[in-house]
Amino acid sequence: MLAPFVIAADDAALEDLKRRLERTRHQAWPGDAGWNDGTDPAWLDGLLAYWRDGYDWRAEEAALNRFHHHRAEVDGARLHLIREKGAGPDPLPLILIHGWPDSFYRFYKLIPRLADPAAFGADAADAFDVVVPSLPGYGFSDPRPGHGGVFGFGDVMHRLMTDVLGYERYGAHGGDRGSTVSDQIARSHGEAVVGAHLTDVPFWHALRPPKEPSRAEQKYLDGIKGFQQDRGAYALIQGTKPRSLAAGLNDSPAGLAAWIIEKFEAWSDCGGDVERRFSKDELLTNVMIYWLTGTIGTSFQPYRDVMKAGAPRWIAEAAKGWAGSDQTPVGVALFPQDLSAPPREWGERFYNITRWTRMPAGGHFAALEEPDALADEIRAFFRPLR
Repeated sequence: MLAPFVIAADDAALEDLKRRLERTRHQAWPGDAGWNDGTDPAWLDGLLAYWRDGYDWRAEEAALNRFHHHRAEVDGARLHLIREKGAGPDPLPLILIHGWPDSFYRFYKLIPRLADPAAFGADAADAFDVVVPSLPGYGFSDPRPGHGGVFGFGDVMHRLMTDVLGYERYGAHGGDRGSTVSDQIARSHGEAVVGAHLTDVPFWHALRPPKEPSRAEQKYLDGIKGFQQDRGAYALIQGTKPRSLAAGLNDSPAGLAAWIIEKFEAWSDCGGDVERRFSKDELLTNVMIYWLTGTIGTSFQPYRDVMKAGAPRWIAEAAKGWAGSDQTPVGVALFPQDLSAPPREWGERFYNITRWTRMPAGGHFAALEEPDALADEIRAFFRPLR
């Protein structure tokens, strides 16, 4: 059953946050530390001062509540979602699926562009009914322990779209973890999914490299290994010892902001200046969704599930791939400063690729960085599938 939902932080929680920010133990770093070893301490001090004295959560909360929020129980867990009806003659249902360390907030600029394209100078015939859930254990959605963990997220999203919202046919879009879930939906529910649009080829495909990759594929796979060695420690920690890390981040707003925002600086097309792509308000609103809900620990569950999955789980996932549809149309938009740049032949090993676009600008958080360009790509991909 679908029930209206309003974001309303408790006053006591906001007062507690302010006290914690006032008592922050600031780090002392010799010289100009910059971002090479993590979040720049000097920049972080300025952000924390703004968070304490300038940031207005109530204004951000009111802006978020302009969307139509709901909660629905799916497979025993309460999920939070935004649902914005399309302003067009025949809107196509479309689910947008976020990743980590972002949240449903990743799509706040994209939602109106897809639901009401005419308001942004595009064709009303390209309108979508836009559905943006918070993944289980993220933000205002309950965690979903068991049931296959992250390997069952695609089934949950499909049930949300069909059993709860009543759509018979729909499209899916995602990046980061959202691309994996969109992959799961397209693989297991191809009869209902008209197409899946991704901003990356899910990383887990690289865990089983082919025996004879092409030169371009080998370069891509080498890049994946390099990323894991140089910048992948966060995933190893979140996958192997998530509870130890979560204890500190859930208790310290400074620690939580540093851990999350580091990724926004490193993974975006910001040229070393994170505020060139994201305002302080945007960065903090995303952090606030984790802070107010206490979900940083449960957001690590997908990393833990993948890291600790045994051979039986991977065999079962492979079997789903063999049984699933390989005919579902898939479009991929690759942004130049994202974490990896696979060649098209890599994507074609797993998908029925019908559109493959290398974008001129943007990074991992494309929906926030380049919402107009991404909206155009999504419209173009789905236009012949309506």
